[in-house]
Amino acid sequence: MGKIVFILGGARSGKSSFAVELAKGRNKKVAFVATCQALDREMKERIKLHIKKRPQNWQTFEEPKNLSFLLKKISRVVDVIIIDCLTLLVSNLSLGGLDDKAIEDKVSEILKVLKSAKAKSIIVSNEVGLGIVPRNRLGRNFRDLAGRINQIVAKQADRVFFMVSGLPLQIKRSRR
Repeated sequence: MGKIVFILGGARSGKSSFAVELAKGRNKKVAFVATCQALDREMKERIKLHIKKRPQNWQTFEEPKNLSFLLKKISRVVDVIIIDCLTLLVSNLSLGGLDDKAIEDKVSEILKVLKSAKAKSIIVSNEVGLGIVPRNRLGRNFRDLAGRINQIVAKQADRVFFMVSGLPLQIKRSRR
């Protein structure tokens, strides 16, 4: 049964770096699943920097929307799966026209796949509830949806970490 580690934190809090450190190990086959889309020059540069921080022998998969399909294919042949990041997945699905219920269903399907996987999974997401209330309705709706999705994942996760200034605070540890 697959173990899930969930890492939350604000922007630039060290979430991705911590996920990479957790996944490193001798002879581990690691799949890095990136949900980000390189839509402009600045994002392309950010992606290059992230790639440089990962071991070269890791497999990288770019999948902005259909994670369940990809995870079913790779979850039995790798030791660790990193999904970075859940917030961008939610954004991609929302902008792709899915309603909140459909997005929640997709995330539940992802969790189901990961729970039945051979691999350990590490999911990275932004904590969206600590900032100011967004000024417009779209922003408020996204914040609310992302917050609900984070709650769903945290409930299913075996371990949950909250990142603050590069420091991981473990806020949940399952006994199983």
